[in-house]
Amino acid sequence: MQKPKFAAQPSATTHASGKQGTAALTLAALGVVYGDIGTSPLYTVKEVFAPHTGVPLDGPHLIGAISTIFWALMLVVTLKYVILILRADNHGEGGGLALTALAANAVAQRPALRRGLLLLGVGGATLFYGDSLITPAISVLGAMEGLEVLTPALKPYVVPATLFVLIGLFFVQRFGTAVVGRFFGPIIVLWFGVLGAVGAWHVMQQPAILAALNPWHAWEFLAARGWHMFVAVGAIVLALTGAEALYADMGHFGRRPIQIAWTGLVLPGLALNYLGQGALLMGDPSAIQNPFYRLFPEGWLLPALVLATLAAIIASQAVISGAYSLTKQAIQLGFLPRMRVRYTSALEIGQIYMPAVNWTLLAGVLAVVLFFRSSSALASAYGIAVTLTMMVTTILTYFVVREGWRLPAPVALGSTAFFLFIDAVLVAGCAIKFIDGGWFPLTLGLMLFVLMTTWRRGRELLMLSIRKDGLVLQDFIAQLDPSSLNRVERTAVYAVADPEMVPQALLHNLKHNQVLHARNVILTVRFQEVPWVPVDRRVDVQQLEHGFWRVQVNYGFMDSPNVPMALELTAPHGLVTSVFETSYFLSRETVVPTPGGGMSNWRERLFATMSQNAGGVAEFFRLPSNAVVELGTRVPI
Repeated sequence: MQKPKFAAQPSATTHASGKQGTAALTLAALGVVYGDIGTSPLYTVKEVFAPHTGVPLDGPHLIGAISTIFWALMLVVTLKYVILILRADNHGEGGGLALTALAANAVAQRPALRRGLLLLGVGGATLFYGDSLITPAISVLGAMEGLEVLTPALKPYVVPATLFVLIGLFFVQRFGTAVVGRFFGPIIVLWFGVLGAVGAWHVMQQPAILAALNPWHAWEFLAARGWHMFVAVGAIVLALTGAEALYADMGHFGRRPIQIAWTGLVLPGLALNYLGQGALLMGDPSAIQNPFYRLFPEGWLLPALVLATLAAIIASQAVISGAYSLTKQAIQLGFLPRMRVRYTSALEIGQIYMPAVNWTLLAGVLAVVLFFRSSSALASAYGIAVTLTMMVTTILTYFVVREGWRLPAPVALGSTAFFLFIDAVLVAGCAIKFIDGGWFPLTLGLMLFVLMTTWRRGRELLMLSIRKDGLVLQDFIAQLDPSSLNRVERTAVYAVADPEMVPQALLHNLKHNQVLHARNVILTVRFQEVPWVPVDRRVDVQQLEHGFWRVQVNYGFMDSPNVPMALELTAPHGLVTSVFETSYFLSRETVVPTPGGGMSNWRERLFATMSQNAGGVAEFFRLPSNAVVELGTRVPI
């Protein structure tokens, strides 16, 4: 396997593992990783037997449906993700963009394929945002629908209660989840314990449901449906939503705690609950109105509702935090403009808050709740984005295991074909729901894909334009006569995207102020396709003539950039910078769309708008606000 340019820096998880141990990380993983898939029993079985699926509510079909759910969990979640996909880590990090970077590095010598995999990975990542809107909505709605079970008179309050919980959830994001996060694990442990206990009780009342553990009943159930099996599959896939979180959150907890949590508690709890709902319906078909809450005795309904609400909030929290993390990765890999990032914990590197993402998600989630108004209606929109993401993960993993790990072609192709077949069935089952709501996450994903590819292509065109019209730095320095200029005994740091060209801010400084600093640092920040860059590889320093230096600061896509701190590492190379004697000169480009090559005119205008509204360089790189000078320049593309 080709080694990356930079060795990976151990993540916060590595250090945490040594201090907390596997048990503490396993408990934490339960609270973050499994909230989404853990709330699926709230609505999955009800949707499998909804009128539009055409599945009869009788003993053989109950056994077949529960068997299909159980073996979907075994094949997709246990075999594919827990056992196999978790091994495809990018130096300890998981998730769509981390896997994309890993696959792209594996085919680095084939530029066309590499570009195609990057676009495929970005496409998969955009679908996650659709999930980020639907998961909070369907999880909290599914929990709040327990109010109807308490008394039908509370039905009109389901949607208002859902909106109230969601607004509160997004409002507290600004304070971070460091404190609340400590309670997530124990609550989810209680949640899965209750799921398993009430399920086991009903299984004991109807032990015939245990026949669902035989995979033959799953096969018979699907085969007997013919083409209508895809309708049932579209509902059964709801039991798998959240599987991607196992991989996406691997960097926070490590592979082993996630595997232990799944096999030790989550899978048994889910399996027993689905079996229990099947057993309940075999004895009382009228419970199909809400089989999850009907599992509980009447006196337990209110505690069950409270616990389900807490579990739904935790599931939503995990997806919201994932949206922050994914957005930060996309920014640092060059697919989105800079946005404001607030670090809400001095100890946990993953604890971030992004106001723009938070309020956009809140508006979207509230709109989704008001539009669909029930978990059953939302189930039509749920699933297609998740299953397409699963398919993208399978394709990208093939290039990792074949091109990166050099596994034999029959092994790589055989396993990929097997999982692609399963993915294709799941996607087809969800595609049937396109008109009923499946269009929503796909439309959102397409819009985000256009934005992300436009930004990346626009930045490429911007760099080409600057290089074409700019001055080569080495030639400029060679022709410079320092004796004819006023020198200031300070350090000027010019942040640029292209270190080979003279910064526009430097030319403006010479032209208008007639001054040249004693030390001029041409600074470039590079985000590598690895999650972490170690401190000893943080800076590359090159001394030029006439007091000029070229410095490249290297970060991984999970690192938190801090340029002043990085510049302190240049002292051993001979470049000493003082906080009180350093000024940062930034070029603020105003993009001017022009007819001709590059992108279509509407995309150039879109890029210009995105560029104009991008977050400031100073805040993103944590530059001291009282030492920053911004100089504007117009750049045609």
